[in-house]
Amino acid sequence: MFFVDTLETAGLGNRSYLAGGARTAVAVDPPRDIDRVIAAAARRGVRISHVVETHLHNDYVTGGLELARVTGAAYLVPAGARVAFDRVPVRDGDHVDVDPAAGLGLRALATPGHTPHHTAYVLEEDGTAVAVFTRGSLLVGTVGRPDLVEPRLTERLARAQHASAHRLAAELPDATAVLPTHGFGSFCSSSRSAGGDTTIGREKASNEALTRDVDTFVADLLAALDDIPAYYAHMGPANAAGPAPIDLTPPALADAEEIARRLAAGEWVVDLRHRVAFADGHVAGSVNFEADGQLATYLAWLVPWGRPVTLLAETADQLADAQRELARVGIDRPAAAATGRPADWLRDGERPASFRRATFADLALRHRAEDVVVLDVRRAAERAADGYVEGSVHLPVHTLHHRLREVPDGEVWVHCAGGMRAAIAASLLDAAGRTVVAVDDGFAAAERAGLTVLKADRGPSGTPA
Repeated sequence: MFFVDTLETAGLGNRSYLAGGARTAVAVDPPRDIDRVIAAAARRGVRISHVVETHLHNDYVTGGLELARVTGAAYLVPAGARVAFDRVPVRDGDHVDVDPAAGLGLRALATPGHTPHHTAYVLEEDGTAVAVFTRGSLLVGTVGRPDLVEPRLTERLARAQHASAHRLAAELPDATAVLPTHGFGSFCSSSRSAGGDTTIGREKASNEALTRDVDTFVADLLAALDDIPAYYAHMGPANAAGPAPIDLTPPALADAEEIARRLAAGEWVVDLRHRVAFADGHVAGSVNFEADGQLATYLAWLVPWGRPVTLLAETADQLADAQRELARVGIDRPAAAATGRPADWLRDGERPASFRRATFADLALRHRAEDVVVLDVRRAAERAADGYVEGSVHLPVHTLHHRLREVPDGEVWVHCAGGMRAAIAASLLDAAGRTVVAVDDGFAAAERAGLTVLKADRGPSGTPA
């Protein structure tokens, strides 16, 4: 008998896996916080004998090197990946025994496309494929994006994605469980990926890479690609160099005077509280990234890389969770931190700053006023797919911090698809001294509120024309 345990990293939309038998197991694409993997192995009572990487990751810092060092496991990395550390190079067709007593083995399948060296791993029981760890080569209904390596390679890699998906479908039984690690909200997915369990047979019937000819697939895939999170540029080099062990010791605590000094120095002071609490009262100049949102993705995307970050949290637990999440994407050590509420973070005599929150129904009452600016901070693909408020200005939230001067004069009503990114944008505008209203509402409510929502013209394959 074998087991496969899934380790979710929800904030990044990623999954890692631990798979094995009664005695030993393999860890697939482990996160940087390896204590989670070690704990999963302890619960199973197994030794981690192998750690494998499907490719050099662009969306997070891997824990593979450190996990292999700590456990004494063999560290398997695709041979085509250029790395600065010792590892076992893996080539197409290579096989390793995971738990010989249970008849479990792992077979490598070259699946280029997401990256040139991408490799999937087939879990076999007594020589029969029972699962395949596909990472970015085959997701639920789609594939990983092919544009993360080099723009000149994108079309070639997109065609390789199509071929790799077809290879998996041709060589593996329909009942083989497909276990991707991208998708589930990850920006490494080429399009919106569904959740849930799937198999090779189900993907044959529904996956766009397996139901479309190569030219149509490539055209649609390239048309659907959206902006790449800025921090991705730092993840690949960090993983190739060999990441340092994670350090989750608590950061130094800052008092109100130090918080003020850091703001005056142009550093980022990040308030982790819920957007409602932040809007009601916060330290002037601080910015709001909810701890329960996609904290790592959006903060790492927006903050200038290497800029000191101070975290303000309600509790020590909230601070520790945020520190762990940020370390997964290479924001290793907060410069300082504080817990409590705004009254604890302000100097004597200072008052909290605040701004209004509203709904699309509220905006409909003010939409035609001359001094109102409607700012849409969704990504371009969302605006094209779901429509946009007539007359709105479009600046995706990940570009806003260096495009603030492009926001027209007036009272800025900022919205996204649901409220979280609008809160980030509102905090950036508020810190810059603008009068802002955060629309904390689902975009589907815009048309119901009487606002004119325009739709982009769409081409024959459903992509924006």
